[in-house]
Amino acid sequence: MLKVKNLHAQIEDGTEILKGVDLEIKPGEIHAIMGPNGSGKSTLSAVVAGKEDYEVTEGEIEFYGEDLLDMEAYERAQKGIFLSFQYPVEIPGVSVTNFIRNAINEGRKSRGEDEMKGAEMLKKVRENADKLNIRKEFLNRSLNEGFSGGEKKRNEIFQMLMLNPKLAILDETDSGLDIDALRIVADGVNEFKRDDNAVLVITHYQRLLEYIVPDYVHVLYDGKIIKSGGKELALELEERGYDWVIEEAAGV
Repeated sequence: MLKVKNLHAQIEDGTEILKGVDLEIKPGEIHAIMGPNGSGKSTLSAVVAGKEDYEVTEGEIEFYGEDLLDMEAYERAQKGIFLSFQYPVEIPGVSVTNFIRNAINEGRKSRGEDEMKGAEMLKKVRENADKLNIRKEFLNRSLNEGFSGGEKKRNEIFQMLMLNPKLAILDETDSGLDIDALRIVADGVNEFKRDDNAVLVITHYQRLLEYIVPDYVHVLYDGKIIKSGGKELALELEERGYDWVIEEAAGV
């Protein structure tokens, strides 16, 4: 599905953030990326999704064999890549429902399909809203305007369920969530997960991975993945922190 090879990326002032990332995600897998602040986790998600704030200076990103670096962000979204933002943008005057309707129909249009019929759209909205305990009045509000942190994150998961991407990248979806909201969001992710899609979870904390169990855990530090393992690695990081992994990678 996704192959990242020797990926290097920098910001506008020339500061290199990613320094040779290698990662492969296959259908049916859940991957978690953990690491200290400033290690490049959010940068990796943004570069894969095609945000313009970063320049790729070396390496490759392939999605089902296609070169993502030749595509704009909207084209990557149409191919099936979804990014849940760490800080979702507010869009006054555009309701949650209208935003979703337009996003779904633009994707269908890019694939040469007809727009989704109103009855089908309404049924899908109701089903996914119920899964996340989202009330009807919430769907009529302007996108993210005046939303609490938990409401914004829940709305991101709602968008993911509605858009049904091939690869969902969740950038610190657990930040700012209380335990009840965390469980609802995690249930939404687990509801989404199937054998023909994949999830990349970026998080600081092991607590999210108690609800979304990863197949693989990767530690990103100083722009590189320095260790990979199974779900047990997240538990070890929770107990021991990152210093031992960093020292191990440095040969100390």
